[in-house]
Amino acid sequence: MLPTVDFFGTPVTRLIIGDNSMEGLSYIPKQHLSSEMADYWTADRCVRALFEAEQCGMNAYMAVADPFLLRVIRQYKNEGGKMHIMFQSYPPIDLAVSMVQMRKLGPVAVYHQGTTADIWLEEGKEELLRDRIRRLKDLGIPTGLATHVPELLKRAEDEDWGLDFYMVCLQNSRKYEKEESTFLTGKEKTIVFRTRDRWDMFPVIREVQKPCIVFKIFAGGQLFYDRGEAEIPGLIEQSMREVFSNIKDKDIVLVGAFQKYKNQIREDAEICARVLGERKL
Repeated sequence: MLPTVDFFGTPVTRLIIGDNSMEGLSYIPKQHLSSEMADYWTADRCVRALFEAEQCGMNAYMAVADPFLLRVIRQYKNEGGKMHIMFQSYPPIDLAVSMVQMRKLGPVAVYHQGTTADIWLEEGKEELLRDRIRRLKDLGIPTGLATHVPELLKRAEDEDWGLDFYMVCLQNSRKYEKEESTFLTGKEKTIVFRTRDRWDMFPVIREVQKPCIVFKIFAGGQLFYDRGEAEIPGLIEQSMREVFSNIKDKDIVLVGAFQKYKNQIREDAEICARVLGERKL
């Protein structure tokens, strides 16, 4: 069983499922192109994967509120799906429209997309970002901000931007290539993640008082580059142990999965349950 934390009155498992591969966003083009993921993830396969995550003990799905996944979630709920829904607002859609679309599906949380936030801060557009955060808070549910940059996480907390939680990437992509979001460029993900970045982010995660949902714990899958299939479970376990040992007890981990070749959802859930079970002893 996966343990839960109290996420603003909602019990949420410490491991939840995300949506990147379902969106056709690959960070591992050496193994799988985005086009392969997009071709695999039909709406029905997405729905079946959500039920698999639910059966494996996860109870929340974090999704970008784009038209495709909104329909996927509607189908999942219509078929009896019980997982809590959390949303990232969808940058290409007007925020007011995105808020209406998200509200209809009863999310338990919403957050502002990270790369856009990071870029705006670099460009001196802090007030634009803070205005959008204030607008998202009008939904009346816990509201978060995503970032890849430790300094932004600390600043938002120290200056009390009115956020309830943070979405925190363990890879500081703004430190290197400074890529724009794939939503905006339409390009294949070519960014190289560096697992050493997590050691800059961990102390800030522990320092901030608000809950953090931590993602890219496997460096978008690049952690498994050039490794044999038999090695991967051990690498998953090692990374999970490392991450859960360096974040707060109320923090949550978000993972993605590509189900085409094996049941990654079940593999991640079983390893996580074992790791967290042992930490309770």
